[in-house]
Formats: sequence, C-alpha cells, structure tokens
Amino acid sequence: MKTADVRVPNARLFVIAAAIAGCAAILWLSRSFNFYFDEWTVILPSDAGWTAYLQPHNEHPAILLKLIYAVLLATVGMRSYLPYMAVLLALHATTVVLLFELVRRRAGDAIAIAAALLLLVLGAGWENLLWAFQIGFVGSVACGLGALLAIGAATPRMWLVALLLFGSLLFSGIGLFFLIAAAVWLVLTPGRRRDLLWLAPVAVVLATWYVTYGHSGASPVPGSLTGNLETLPLYVVWGLGASVAGLIGQTVYGLAVLVLALVAIGFTWRSHRPDGFTIGIAVGLLAFYVVLALSRAQIGYQQSGAGRYVYEGAVFWILLLADAARGLPWRGTWRPALIACLFLACFSSSVLLFTWALAKSAQMEREAADLQALAVERTDQCLSPNGVVDPLVLPQITSPPAYYRAVDRYGTPTVDERSIHGTDFERARANLLKPGCP
Repeated sequence: MKTADVRVPNARLFVIAAAIAGCAAILWLSRSFNFYFDEWTVILPSDAGWTAYLQPHNEHPAILLKLIYAVLLATVGMRSYLPYMAVLLALHATTVVLLFELVRRRAGDAIAIAAALLLLVLGAGWENLLWAFQIGFVGSVACGLGALLAIGAATPRMWLVALLLFGSLLFSGIGLFFLIAAAVWLVLTPGRRRDLLWLAPVAVVLATWYVTYGHSGASPVPGSLTGNLETLPLYVVWGLGASVAGLIGQTVYGLAVLVLALVAIGFTWRSHRPDGFTIGIAVGLLAFYVVLALSRAQIGYQQSGAGRYVYEGAVFWILLLADAARGLPWRGTWRPALIACLFLACFSSSVLLFTWALAKSAQMEREAADLQALAVERTDQCLSPNGVVDPLVLPQITSPPAYYRAVDRYGTPTVDERSIHGTDFERARANLLKPGCP
C-alpha cells in the first residue's frame, strides 16, 4: 500500500478544525502587536485621492490590501490590531484548506493533511503569519490556489479561474506567478490550450496597470540590472533552499535540504513523466525567485530567505513534493516513521514561529515607547514638524502632524503606558524635538 492510497475519514473536517485552532493560537500570540513599518503607508493621510489605491506598494499592486485597510480603519479604527490580524489569519486558514484540497486531488488524504499542517505552522514564513500587512501576499496565494483548483475541477469554469487570478493580482504581484503556473499547465495539457484565452484579459489588465502606475514602484534600496543579474544565481538558489528547508522548520541547512528535495523530485520525474500541472508549478516557483532577484538582489542574496518570501516558495514546494511523496510505502515501520517525521517538522516549525512571536513582542515594546513619545510631545513647542520618531521601527512616520491627523481620525493605537519609562522612550523624544530647543 502506498501513501497516496490512504483514506482518512472526515479528512476535510480535520483540516478545517486544525486551521481554525492553529490560527486562533497565532491570533493569541499576536495579542500585543500593533501597527508597524509599511502599514503606516496606508494609514497616514494621502493627497492622491482615489488613485492612491492604484499606486504600487514598492513593486506590487496592492488595491485589495488598501481597500481592506480602508474598511477596517473606517469601522474599527486603530484602537485594536486584532481585527487586522483576524483578516490575515482568515486568509491563511483559507490558504491551508485550499492547499489541502489541491494536494488531495493528486496525492490522497494522508499527504494532503501533511501538506496542510506543514503550511499551517510554517515558522520560517513568520512574517506572513505575524504581520497583518501581509494580507496582500497571503491573499494572493489564497486566490492563486483557488484558481488552480478551478482549472483542475471536473467541470472547469474558466471565468472563475480568470476572476480568481485577477483577485490574486489585486492583492499583490505574487499573483503573477500563479498566472504563469496556470498558463504553463494549460499549454502543456492537450485540449486545454484554447482556455488560455481566458487568461489573456488578466494579463492585459496587469500590463496596463504596470504601464500606467506600476512602473513607478521601486525597491527601497536602489540597484542596477547588471548587478542584480550577477547576483541572480546565488539569490535564486538561496531562496529555493530557504523555502524548502522552511517546511521542516530549518533556517540553516537550506542548501542541503534543497539538494535532497531536487533528488527526490528527479527520481520521481524519472519514474514517470511530469504532467502539465507539475511543470507549471516548477516554472512558477523558479520565476518567483528570478523576478525577485531582478528587482531586489541589490538588498543582498540572503533577503530571498525572508519569511515573507519563504511562505510563497513553500506553497510551490509542497505542491511539487506532494507528487514525489505519492509512492512512499504505508506499511510496517514506514507508517510510524512518516508520522514521526511529520510531527518533528511541525513541532520544529511551531517552535520557530513561537520564537519569532516573542521577538516581535519585544519589538512592539520599542514601538510602544515611540508611540508614547509622539503622544507626549504633541503640544511641545519644540516638536519638529519633520521629526522621525524611530528610523528603524517607524521610518514611515516622517511628519508628526500627519500622524496626529491619522490618530484624530482613526483613534490612538493602544499601547502599554509602562513604556513611557525607559531609554527607548527618551530616545524617541529626542528624535522628535528640534535640535538646540530648550
């Protein structure tokens, strides 16, 4: 008996329950978090009017991300961060369930459950689980997986595929790589090439947006195409290794795990020819890191292993490795051994996620001191109109008056008032005051 032949009663209900419980636990871990870093770009007042929704965030379209923040700011304001995290984790839970369904169709219940659990507690992808601003990336993945499910349905509805891919791109540029995977799948599947016409409008809209607005987006660190091309191979290899190692909670032995994963996939492809879906996923995964390298390699090749990128790479890797796991035996000592490996991988990832949650909690203590300094200095005659309260934690707040307009409109973020005492608070106050002002 092979692993792909295992049938688990109520497998879908188990995954849904696990996703709800896991996301509830992550929500509890994030209970002390607050608005951070890039989030302030969509909170602070803008003079761009409605076109602000069409402007890129760095290189990404972020229309749905900005709309979600606009709705939440207009309803719950900034007094609690939990509603924002709840939206992120609802999207993450949806992604987990969709990944389960997609893997289940191709590799059976047992492998699909394992795939869902590995993604659910992906500690190496912590940024997408502990920062509400990653609604953009996680939303793109959810819509992208939904599109792939719709393509492989017994009765494909290509209008739904196009709509989901369009939604994926409205969340962020991550949708591009699901569009690539879907296109390659259809091209390599006999009788499905005419369905590519449904993807053409999505590509046209993306190209039009890029020409009109998207080309103005830029990496926060300037770079050159020549320099990025030179770094590209190392950037791609490092990112591939970090994302596949992240599945087992590893952040150190990425290259070794990458070699093992490639060997496993190579043996699988040697025994049976990969289909259009598998090749499409492989092309989408490679394209993801190549495009990242072309736009961001100047930041350093290690950036390809950042948590916000590991999450997407891990999803592609899971889809690839699920096919390789189909032929694993499910008898004798193999059964407890495979279950033990899954447990160890999930445990290691959970520990890593918990560690990152603790680290971010400490970071939030510093931000709380910064926000307290902004509140205390609001009426100070020495307040600089261009004071940057904290260039490391809150670099987007370069105008205290703009911050005060935001809190007057949406409410003041809740912080622990004990942060008013300490070196972080005093440093933030000093940053806000005019030099030499008594």
